[in-house]
Amino acid sequence: MTPDEQRALAMQLYNTTWDLIDKPERTRDEDDELLHRAHASRYHWGEVGTAANRARGEWICSRVYTVLGRAEPALHHARRCLELVESHPADMEEWDLPAAYEALARGHSLAGELDEARRYVDLGRQATSRIEDADDRAPLEADFATIRT
Repeated sequence: MTPDEQRALAMQLYNTTWDLIDKPERTRDEDDELLHRAHASRYHWGEVGTAANRARGEWICSRVYTVLGRAEPALHHARRCLELVESHPADMEEWDLPAAYEALARGHSLAGELDEARRYVDLGRQATSRIEDADDRAPLEADFATIRT
């Protein structure tokens, strides 16, 4: 597989992960597929992507685990996402940091750690408020509004 083919596959897996996340009712097999698509996307980004691609891959893995109700792996991937964002700031878009905070807030909320969830929601909302483009801000604002604190 060429690097371009691997990038295309990573992107396709990421996007189809969202199709399954958004599906109102999934079967157990679809839940398995959801998890494997997210990890496969992250794997391929790790082979041919940038630090930003890897961070976003960790973010989608975290989101999938929260959708599946699994707090510990959700937090693992959220922490890794934040590590990548913080260690490669020049590679990131302005929405990558608040997205990492969103993943941590969502994972802590799922784990019942509401003080930590609130802390990351606050950090995330502050970081989101610094995003200039309203189209980039809106999805994050909507995501933060869905986190139980």
